[in-house]
Amino acid sequence: MKTLTITEGRGRLGHWLKRAVAGEDIGFAVGNKIVALRPVGVHSDDYALQEYGLTEQEMKAATKRIKMGIASERRRGRVRRFTGYADSLGD
Repeated sequence: MKTLTITEGRGRLGHWLKRAVAGEDIGFAVGNKIVALRPVGVHSDDYALQEYGLTEQEMKAATKRIKMGIASERRRGRVRRFTGYADSLGD
């Protein structure tokens, strides 16, 4: 494992990250511990749980409330669909 101080790694962080992604063991010395750089997978199916602590049932309920709120605001004329053009945003 290539072990670096924070100062050594800071200037070429992109270089060390690329080497870690390529499978090389890279570590940073932080105090008396080594922190390893390793790629991790992102699992979108558990994002709400990891990020917000919501269960699947709570996320479904939140999604329903958000969609109902948007629909209500759209009926009141407070929300319009974005067409992709800044000119359509109006005032």
